[in-house]
Amino acid sequence: MSSIVLIAASHHLAALQQHPDLTAADAFADTDALKALDAITQKRPQVVALEQSFAASARGAAFINRIKADPALAACEIRILEADAGATGATVPAAVPADAVSTPSPAAPVQRGTRRAERHIVSRNVEVLIDGNPATLVNISIVGAQVLSMSSLRPNQRVRMSLVDATRPTRFNGVIAWANFEMPKEGPRYRAGVNFYDAAPDMVARFIETVTAT
Repeated sequence: MSSIVLIAASHHLAALQQHPDLTAADAFADTDALKALDAITQKRPQVVALEQSFAASARGAAFINRIKADPALAACEIRILEADAGATGATVPAAVPADAVSTPSPAAPVQRGTRRAERHIVSRNVEVLIDGNPATLVNISIVGAQVLSMSSLRPNQRVRMSLVDATRPTRFNGVIAWANFEMPKEGPRYRAGVNFYDAAPDMVARFIETVTAT
């Protein structure tokens, strides 16, 4: 596999591949992002290059979040490509670091540990499942959530999460970004932040609408 993986909207892909730095890249259309993610996870390329319109989308936000949250991909550099049409009609990419790109909310997914998407406070009691164990939802965005759990949770732990209050259950993988042990009068518990790996943003958005509706 190439040391570079390129993901772009299909109408930009061929032109981007003509750039000298990208001719040897393994290229995927944004509609094949899951295939690209599988390849990245298995082969761990040095660079993942994302065309800007994909990177700025909700699905791109979740994609970048997945890479940033995986300790095994810590050495993988994420680059954002700006595709500009020149006088000849050719697309010329200008590569800039992911953390230098400003994208509109909710797709600002480049710095680990920063707020990448709008968080919605859940004011009523909403239960989710983490590895089959119940947890209470505190807040949620399309790329992550904060939960309270009676079961032990630890940073970098990979988990299977289920949003069971949706119209139909939504299940996906995640990783515990941080976790704190608390001892309130109700009893010991863990407060943790979960980064979503492969959750479909549109399905999570519908779930958010359901649990935050007044």
